[in-house]
Amino acid sequence: EEQGAFGSRAYVAEHFGRPGAFKPEYEKFSGYFNLDYGTGRIRGVYLQGNEAMRPIFAAWLAPFKELGAATLTIDGIYATDHNSFDAIGLPGFQFLRDFMENNPRTAHTNMDVYDHVFADDLKQSAVIATAFTYQAAMRDEKLPRKLSSRER
Repeated sequence: EEQGAFGSRAYVAEHFGRPGAFKPEYEKFSGYFNLDYGTGRIRGVYLQGNEAMRPIFAAWLAPFKELGAATLTIDGIYATDHNSFDAIGLPGFQFLRDFMENNPRTAHTNMDVYDHVFADDLKQSAVIATAFTYQAAMRDEKLPRKLSSRER
């Protein structure tokens, strides 16, 4: 990601294909959750323009409201590895998080090291990320994909 998302784009192309040339795995894929930006607490999820996810993620976040995680924004964030999935129509999401030490200048720098991890934030993030992964895996259906411009 830090060098232009070359790794995630190559992974997506190798495993899921490209627009117009999808591989069989494309139809089996449910969702990708990205946890980036340092050690901060998860505050919610960027929906990446996928409004169909709002009620699903709202239900999944409900148990974590007291831990500070309740925000759902239709907005997307466009500087992380989930974009490689989103770009070919696969559900890819980034958790909305506090920055390390509440300072975006330290993320992805030489200050982004273990010494700066806040144990409580890491535990909160691990619980929520695990719950989302579990919920997605246990669904009877794949996560909804965004409507194409023709379907809107």
